[in-house]
Amino acid sequence: MDNQLIGTFVSTLLHSATLTHLMHFKTLSYSEHVALAGYYDSIPDLVDGLVESIQGAYEVIIEPYPSMFGTGDAEPLAYMISLRNYVRDYRGEMPQDNEIQNEIDNVANLLNTTVYKLKFLK
Repeated sequence: MDNQLIGTFVSTLLHSATLTHLMHFKTLSYSEHVALAGYYDSIPDLVDGLVESIQGAYEVIIEPYPSMFGTGDAEPLAYMISLRNYVRDYRGEMPQDNEIQNEIDNVANLLNTTVYKLKFLK
């Protein structure tokens, strides 16, 4: 298990809450506003569940967590698609225990539904 890779994965997901909140403030689209709010409200608890599951399953504390910042200037749909692709690409690098993969499934599901809302509910 690569703690640094897991720390980066977790930090990327947590930081996505801040970035999508910034996008939420900037959008002129009501549907984007609502979809982004649903995402940033939900993702911290899902990431918390993922981290606690990994730490409990492996009896470790995940460290280090990198410092990552962005401005939230990306187009919301493109950002969510890139984040969804990131989760798809790196989930195989995460612990493969079913319960941990289920937590990642919850994150992937939130990303899928947010992409749907941003793309089709205009």
